[in-house]
Amino acid sequence: MDTRRIIGFLNQLAKNNNRSWFYEHKSEYEAVRADFEHGVQLALERIITFDPSVAHLTVKDCTYRFYRDTRFSPDKSPYKNHLGAYIAAHGKKALHGGYYIHLEPGHCMVACGNYWLPTNILTSCRNEIMANTEQWLKCVRSPEFLKYYGSPVATSFSSPANVSSWDSPQGFGLERLKTCPSGFPRDWEYVEYLRMKDYSCWHQVPDDFYQGDQWLDEAERMFRAAKPMMDMMNAVIDDYE
Repeated sequence: MDTRRIIGFLNQLAKNNNRSWFYEHKSEYEAVRADFEHGVQLALERIITFDPSVAHLTVKDCTYRFYRDTRFSPDKSPYKNHLGAYIAAHGKKALHGGYYIHLEPGHCMVACGNYWLPTNILTSCRNEIMANTEQWLKCVRSPEFLKYYGSPVATSFSSPANVSSWDSPQGFGLERLKTCPSGFPRDWEYVEYLRMKDYSCWHQVPDDFYQGDQWLDEAERMFRAAKPMMDMMNAVIDDYE
């Protein structure tokens, strides 16, 4: 991808997020969009080599509308300020976790996992972690996982509001409970994993990370590092979908 062109366009759009400017520059948007979608196709082809569950997807299945739904938002800007693609076997709206790439000036990232899980599914995920603790720790405390995403103790649980942020350099878990969930042992050695309300992980990258095609190797390493954790949670979540 020509990320210099993509980031440049998104920077200009951020300063001119209105319909008249956009229509004057629509040809530039279409070129940027086509370039991004080519990158998504390459990412999809790479992921298929180690996760064949996504082999049925097309680029259209993985990308989002660029036009914002402003009906219930105080921000009436008509266009998004980023380009993103979510490569997930059960689709973009499913609870089943997948692989995400995100291009936004100053906030580019690679991410994986599951979020916004209902309480009943979270309870089942927590039970799975407790029942198979050794397997879970191999997933989330492997050198590769810690290198790219860190641990919930180090990155996600220091905020008074018990939330983390995609803006953090890396992270595992966006939100947690203030205390141990009801019905689980408060003194369990690995209780930090029970307090998590999602199993998403992310790694911020520089704006030029996606330049060219070389990023695919590093992105694949990030995706592979997260896949065992995501597979373990997906095996539980899939029982509900």
